Amino acid sequence: MVALLRSWAVTLKLAEDEARRWSRAGWLHDALRDAPEAEMRRWAPHVDGPVELRHGPAAAARAELEGERNADVLSAARWHSVGWEGWGWTGRALYCADFLEPGRSFDRPARAALATAFPDDPDGVLRDVVACRLTYAEAQGWSLPPESVAFRRAICG
Repeated sequence: MVALLRSWAVTLKLAEDEARRWSRAGWLHDALRDAPEAEMRRWAPHVDGPVELRHGPAAAARAELEGERNADVLSAARWHSVGWEGWGWTGRALYCADFLEPGRSFDRPARAALATAFPDDPDGVLRDVVACRLTYAEAQGWSLPPESVAFRRAICG
């Protein structure tokens, strides 16, 4: 996924500091994904919901303790699984890259097309990714965290 973020940063000709933020967010977002549940609860004790939604907040808390100070990077890692309406483009790009990374096995052609389109239409791709992710979650009968609902409203109207 970091490779995807880097390729977008190059194509978009991002300033070096912003490109580095995108890469750091990419490296951090799943830092604790495979950690035992007890460790995730230690780093993110106040997060409600399934353990799958705890790894982002846990990774952000640990990164902050270890010296990461950039609010864009920390919020991107913290909210990458659910979305957050307060994001700038670091979080929005990570949210898209997390869904569009080539390693995922579902709907590869459609996701590859969206990944290719991102540099030309980041707003449109973001809207499509938000709609896909949240429509799928609702179809599975999952309840959406309030952050996801607010994010969809902010992005999709």
